[in-house]
Amino acid sequence: MVENGSIMLKKSKIVVTGGSGRFGKILRKNCNSNYLFPDKKELNILNYRSIFNYLKKKKAKILIHLAGLSRPIQIHTKDISASISLNIIGTANVVMACKKLNVKIIYFSTSYVYQGTKGNYKESDPLLPSNNYAWSKLGGESSVHMYKNSLIIRASMTEKPFVHKQAFYNMETNFIYHDEFIELFKKVLNQKGVLNIGGPTNSVYNFVKKTNPQIKKKKLDPKKNKLPLKASMNLNLLKSILKNS
Repeated sequence: MVENGSIMLKKSKIVVTGGSGRFGKILRKNCNSNYLFPDKKELNILNYRSIFNYLKKKKAKILIHLAGLSRPIQIHTKDISASISLNIIGTANVVMACKKLNVKIIYFSTSYVYQGTKGNYKESDPLLPSNNYAWSKLGGESSVHMYKNSLIIRASMTEKPFVHKQAFYNMETNFIYHDEFIELFKKVLNQKGVLNIGGPTNSVYNFVKKTNPQIKKKKLDPKKNKLPLKASMNLNLLKSILKNS
């Protein structure tokens, strides 16, 4: 589901929305001057004209779409208007502006769009989110899918150090720390389609314990926490791309 693009990245202007977010800050520290990080006054994802004007002015070739609503995950149930506006409508605005200007969009989705009951999900597997956050990200995916000059990344990443004092021992995922994720991300910018990106399958607890031996175990109750028990992704496509890069 991924094909090679032909964009010459060394000279391309790359615009990043959501540059003040957790991953955006790490990306800012690990990129060159071709990357532009507009604030909300310069580029407002809820205003189509704002997006269009900024991309046209900067002659952008790629837009990395990180902006949106993520944590706390409960906010997507408590305030569905904000979730829909930022993650679905905002993304649709970005896609329409990119389509008008033929700018490639790289959209950051989540591994939580998969059903999360069996694990090892391929990019082509059916999708069934287990919480409103994932539904909002899938809503964003829907508009991106309609524009072929795009890459959807279903990511599984987290901050370093881990922000919580406890970690789920019965939840399988593909967590990778932001700084390690960026090294993989840089190698797939030319791709199009859908791509899973993360680290080796592991429980959240075992993943965190490698860098934080003091982390406490916690059991995930999927009904209470609205999180999937087996959220791991199949990374064979990513491995194939990295092997040939």
